[in-house]
Amino acid sequence: MIIRIIGQGQFEVNSSLFDDLNKIDNTIVDLIEKGDEDGYKKCLAELIGLIKSEGKKVPDKELIESSIIVPPSDMTLEEARQVFIGDGIFKG
Repeated sequence: MIIRIIGQGQFEVNSSLFDDLNKIDNTIVDLIEKGDEDGYKKCLAELIGLIKSEGKKVPDKELIESSIIVPPSDMTLEEARQVFIGDGIFKG
């Protein structure tokens, strides 16, 4: 699966990682609902870190449709309320 991290490019990630990413995503949704900005930022950094460490960077010149788009690490809690809703960004 191809995941785009806004501002950092695309990464090809093995679909076996989906469950781990989805768990972090669900935690982010919960933290945003509680208004826990520190926890949200920590989990978003963890999500991005896992994608970057386990994924293979797609060359910038190569344009592939992304399965999932992850917001940048500097997204505010208020902005995140518009993105991480319902099941979050990883539907599953």
